[in-house]
Amino acid sequence: MSELELHTLLVQGVFLVAALTVPALLFISAPYGRHARGGWGPQMDTRLAWMVMESPSVLWFLAVFFAGAHAWSLVPLLLLVLWQSHYVQRAFIFPLKIRPGGHTPVSVVAMGFMFNLVNAYVNARWVSEFGRYELSWLLDPRLWLGVGLFVLGYRINRRADAALAALRKPGETGYKIPRGGLYELISCPNYFGELLEWTGWAIATWSVAGLSFAVFTAANLVPRALSHHKWYKQKFPDYPAGRKAVIPFLL
Repeated sequence: MSELELHTLLVQGVFLVAALTVPALLFISAPYGRHARGGWGPQMDTRLAWMVMESPSVLWFLAVFFAGAHAWSLVPLLLLVLWQSHYVQRAFIFPLKIRPGGHTPVSVVAMGFMFNLVNAYVNARWVSEFGRYELSWLLDPRLWLGVGLFVLGYRINRRADAALAALRKPGETGYKIPRGGLYELISCPNYFGELLEWTGWAIATWSVAGLSFAVFTAANLVPRALSHHKWYKQKFPDYPAGRKAVIPFLL
């Protein structure tokens, strides 16, 4: 089996995992954050869990990317900046802002770590080795449409995370209803932002590898957003009735 054939199988595997993830998460909320609960085996500190789980998307992606024949070409480097702008923040900055004391099942961390190993490989290898991104790609509207969606999604995601972090004053615990910005329309603008980011990535790379990640992101985050939305409505009797879960005016 050639490496390209292996790459194709792994991409198909990501699509398969996405198809299995949707029904699983519609019935079982992943046991971390506000849905944390026992019965999932040993646990570890949530901040460390995020760092471990997301680190392959930074470190392994870099290693695979710079092993590619086209790693130093301009378009692949631009795509590298997009990917790393999200994952450096997600793996090493975001966890430090999480309120200490939380715990996440090691099993969840292990599953996330393994997925990120595969996902980082298939995307990095495509961008710097198997894909062909000549300088002419800089004139293709697909690249800039994708970059624009990614940047928009990134800004939405960061602002939504900051708004959540600002809900609690020092020493406060518990949950509050988020207000302002896209929180007036949907319960999970942070997830909406990520959906835009990885849709943008799929368009900018114009690749099946990129598409597989966008599909998996939706399969993972949309059911979780629905769980969040249901949780908010159950916990807060005055929760805004017109607010959707994750896509403004639609879902």
